[in-house]
Amino acid sequence: MGLALMLAIFLAGIILIVKGGDYFVDAASWIAEVSGVPKLIVGATIVSLATTLPEMLVSLMAAAQGKVDMAVGNAAGSVTANIGLIMALSVLCMPVAILRGDYLLKSALMLAAAGIVAWAGGRGAVGLRPSLLLLGIFGAFLFENVRCARRSMRYGGAGGFGLFSGPPRKREILFYCAKFTAGAAAVVLGADLLVDSGSALARLVGVSERVVGVTIVAVGTSLPELVTTVTAVAKRQSALSVGNILGANILDLTLILPMSALAAGKALPVSAASARLDLPACLLAGCVALLPAMAAARFRRWQGVALLAIYAAYLVLTCRT
Repeated sequence: MGLALMLAIFLAGIILIVKGGDYFVDAASWIAEVSGVPKLIVGATIVSLATTLPEMLVSLMAAAQGKVDMAVGNAAGSVTANIGLIMALSVLCMPVAILRGDYLLKSALMLAAAGIVAWAGGRGAVGLRPSLLLLGIFGAFLFENVRCARRSMRYGGAGGFGLFSGPPRKREILFYCAKFTAGAAAVVLGADLLVDSGSALARLVGVSERVVGVTIVAVGTSLPELVTTVTAVAKRQSALSVGNILGANILDLTLILPMSALAAGKALPVSAASARLDLPACLLAGCVALLPAMAAARFRRWQGVALLAIYAAYLVLTCRT
C-alpha cells in the first residue's frame, strides 16, 4: 500500500474521530438533559469524558493489538501537545488573570498524575500500583467537577431542568439516538483506521510507532481541544480554553493509561525512549504552564513562548531518537 493512500486513510481516521466526537457529545448531552440531568452536571461529567474519547479509543486499540509504544506515546504525547502547543497558543494570544481557587486543585491533580506516570515510566512499566493511583486521581477529578457544578447551581448558576417545555417528539428522539450511534461508530472506526495506518506509516517511513504516536497521532486526537481553544480565544474566553485543556489532560493521564494496561492484559511497558523523553517532557510542560500561573494567579505571555520552545525542542529530539 502506497504512502499517499496510507496518508489518505490516516486523514480519514482523524476526520471520523473529530466529527464523530462532535456528534457523540451533542447527542449525549441532549439525552442527558432531556432525561432531567442538569446541564452543568452534564458538562462536568459526560462532555469531559466524551472529549477524551478519541485519545482513549486510539490508545485502547493500540494496547489491545500489542502496540504499546503507540498507546503510551499517544496518551503522553497528547498531553504535551495540549500544553506545549494548544495552551501555549491560547496564553500567547491572550494572557489572562485567573481565580486561583478555580484552578488550584485541578492543577495539582494534573501535575500529580504526570509525576506518577513519569515515575512509573522510569521503572519501566505502568503496573497495578500506579494504575490504582491514577484511577484515584480520576475519581477525585470527577468528584470535584460534580461538586463545582452543584455549587454553581446552588448560587444561581444555570443548569436547571427547564430546558424543554414538554416531552420530546418521537422524531427528535430517533434523530438524537441515530446521532449518538453514528458518532460513537465514527469514533471507533476512525480510531481503528488511525492505529492501523499510523503503524503502517511508521513502517513505511522507517520510524518507530512511538514517534508516530507522540507526534501525528497525538496532535490528530487533540484536534477537539484545538478547535475549542481557537473558538474560546476568538470569543476572548481564554480561561475557558485553559480549563478545558486542563481537564482533558487529567483524563488523558489518569484514565487512558490504566485502561490501556487492562486492554493489554498486563502492566503497560514503557520504552526507554518514552521514559527518557516523552514522560519528562509532559511533566516539564505541565510545571512551566501551571506552577507560575498558580503562584501569580495569572497566565503570562512568556509562558506561551516558553511552552512553544519546549514543544519545538521536544519534537526535534523525538525525531532524532
